[in-house]
Amino acid sequence: MTRAARAIRRETSLGLTSAVHRNAALSRAGLSERLFTLAFSGLVYPQIWEDPVVDMEALALGPRDHVVAIASGGCNVLSYLTADPARVSAVDLNGAHVALGRLKLAGLQALPDHGAFFRFFGRADAAENVAAYDALIRPRLDPVSRAYWEARGLDGRRRISAFATNVYRTGLLGRFIGAGHRLARLYGHDLSAVLRARTLAEQRAAFEAEIAPLFEKAFVRWLIGKPASLYGLGIPPAQYGALANDMPGGMVAVLRHRLERLACDVAVKDNYFAWQAFGRGYDPAPDAALPPYLQPARFAAVRARASRVRYEQQSMTAFLAASPEGSADAYVLLDAQDWMTDADLTALWTQITRTARAGARVIFRTAADERCLPGRVPDAILNAWTYEEATSRALCARDRSSIYGGFHLYRLRP
Repeated sequence: MTRAARAIRRETSLGLTSAVHRNAALSRAGLSERLFTLAFSGLVYPQIWEDPVVDMEALALGPRDHVVAIASGGCNVLSYLTADPARVSAVDLNGAHVALGRLKLAGLQALPDHGAFFRFFGRADAAENVAAYDALIRPRLDPVSRAYWEARGLDGRRRISAFATNVYRTGLLGRFIGAGHRLARLYGHDLSAVLRARTLAEQRAAFEAEIAPLFEKAFVRWLIGKPASLYGLGIPPAQYGALANDMPGGMVAVLRHRLERLACDVAVKDNYFAWQAFGRGYDPAPDAALPPYLQPARFAAVRARASRVRYEQQSMTAFLAASPEGSADAYVLLDAQDWMTDADLTALWTQITRTARAGARVIFRTAADERCLPGRVPDAILNAWTYEEATSRALCARDRSSIYGGFHLYRLRP
């Protein structure tokens, strides 16, 4: 591993330690936190699991808006460009996510057309992608991100080679989904059956036949009951408890319900999240649903606006603390607040309120169906904002990924 690649991993570890570690290292809770930090220190999300179409409806982005977003896999950041904001600042504690975002930006600049871009970041499974990286993308990539993608694993292959073998099967989440498919096959079930359904009724029948029975298996129920087994979903110990208490029946009932929504509520031809979960890639049909930034009709606009995006490896709070007063219009927090203490939340919302321009909007998701701010952020700060409860619930119901219990929209009061 090169010095630059080690630096990325070190900065990621330090940031996650600050965000996640709450208990003594030798305690059971402390050990769980440190195992999660270790699992989360590499690439986690090849694709983000928040629906950017829902995000953009909530944020109603305009041509003067500055968006500050947690980056994760970067699908949201580039998709926001289709709404034509003035600027997008993408921040993430995880250096691998920053390197992925910068790779996508370099690909937009370097690859000749939508076909080449989609082959690289949509199909992500062709040897030509590695050749395109070496010839076209590499010269445009910053040294730190280049070092990340060219670092070699235990098998001796460079990380960039993942784009020759389906990058969506890599990363912590990709491997977790793959393990789920293998476990289902051991029990004689086929998760991909949902994708062969032609109607919502057929999708539900596939769910009841191939997915629902897995939640009755003793080993599966035991596995779900272990917080460490769900680190692959990006669920830290602090979030696991809130999620497990979201429904009678605990985590087994919660996961069954979320997968039922994903499999049954939206036609699979319109839901690329279902394809990622049950097919480990995107629908190959020419009219398939795709993240906005990958859609052919949006390619020219996304490419032309790519220079408006900046990536930084740091926390949202730190980024905002270094930003001028009244400098942002839209904030995208993903589900990061589920990890935070009251002090963390107060520090974050202090900076959000300080940097917010008139009319500013904040969106975030929660694993459980709950409002995580009242009683934890001082009223003096939270009273500057209006919670749009009806809109939040309506948008949560339309989020195609179906994995979160709550979607939340706040607006700065006039």
